[in-house]
Amino acid sequence: QVQLVESGGGLVQPGGSLKVSCVASGSIFSMGWYRQAPGKQRELVATVTITGNTKYADAVKGRFTISRDNAKNTGYLQMNSLKPDDTAVYYCNAKSSITGGNYWGQGTQVTVLS
Repeated sequence: QVQLVESGGGLVQPGGSLKVSCVASGSIFSMGWYRQAPGKQRELVATVTITGNTKYADAVKGRFTISRDNAKNTGYLQMNSLKPDDTAVYYCNAKSSITGGNYWGQGTQVTVLS
């Protein structure tokens, strides 16, 4: 069983920055961030493996950076040059390295004013 707790969302002006964090309990392999805007499906934002390999959605490449601190079992998403289209609930996702199960956090709201 893996539990994920996100923090760091908030309200920001266009062009601003936010950093969201996700603390995991339990051993995880990969960690990722997804987002869901009102009326839209949940979509991948970025993922990072335990070895540091990263993947980004085209919409955020060059603006967002995903990272993780394996010693703290914590993942981060640094979001720069934010746009109103980035407004969504951001969810942390992790895959357990023990069971292979997929787990989700409760979500954190990111709002970029338009």
